[in-house]
Amino acid sequence: MITGIGIDIIEIPRIAESISKYGERFLNRIYTAHEIRYCDSFAKHKELHYAARFAAKEAFSKAIGTGITDGFKFNEICVQNEENGKPFIVLSGGLKEKWGGRLTHISLSHTETNAVAMVVIETIE
Repeated sequence: MITGIGIDIIEIPRIAESISKYGERFLNRIYTAHEIRYCDSFAKHKELHYAARFAAKEAFSKAIGTGITDGFKFNEICVQNEENGKPFIVLSGGLKEKWGGRLTHISLSHTETNAVAMVVIETIE
């Protein structure tokens, strides 16, 4: 049964500006070490990948119904990719304790200026 749906869109220059202005402080607050390594591997367009992951985290917060309140921590959500490129979410910490027993489906997309993510959360019965 579907228990939550969330979607988010973000302007890529907004994320690029935050990275430029706040550097590691911003990156470490929002992203996991795995995500930072992944995004940085795309030297020319890394901000596209950072923005898509930011949108995924926002979409997840909407799917669980809390937004970015109630103990929500951006870096407790890690967007990873299967070998074929399909993204998936790995939770840690408090988010894993509360939401780890559910299936999470994710879709990411981006243009040169915007990134979008959709998350669907499914409860297994």
